[in-house]
Amino acid sequence: MYGILVNEDKQVLVSDEFIRGGYFTKFPGGGLEFGEGTRDCLKREFKEEMNLEVEIKDHIYTTDFFQMSAFNPSHQIISIYYFAHPLETIKAPLRNKPFDFDEREMKMYSETGETETFRFINWNDFSAETVTLPIDKLVSTMLKEQYSWSDGKLVRRG
Repeated sequence: MYGILVNEDKQVLVSDEFIRGGYFTKFPGGGLEFGEGTRDCLKREFKEEMNLEVEIKDHIYTTDFFQMSAFNPSHQIISIYYFAHPLETIKAPLRNKPFDFDEREMKMYSETGETETFRFINWNDFSAETVTLPIDKLVSTMLKEQYSWSDGKLVRRG
């Protein structure tokens, strides 16, 4: 489950992750746990990763093609994307440049083999090229084609 969080400054939130030696820029989110619904999963992921309470809004996209996992070639990925709206001020550190991990985050990497940090990308600079994973690239293109800014809000065209 992945959340598209767009702020009032016309910026899209992304997660820069360092996992098992690989660098990935993706939308915030993660895997479904047994017994959990998709919206509850995404709420939990935002809370765990950013200590942020969010409201899960409209469904954007569910994968409708085969996609092999980037981390386990024997697994198939199905991703579900929703808009997410913060219910409080973001407390997690936000970076200005990609993969700008601090000492705490690098310590986490040495202990677990993965770490992440967050940043906003301006809507005008945001595109499929700004994210790493194939499904995220598709969703990025869909967002840019199907949504635009009107009266300070992201709205669906047509």
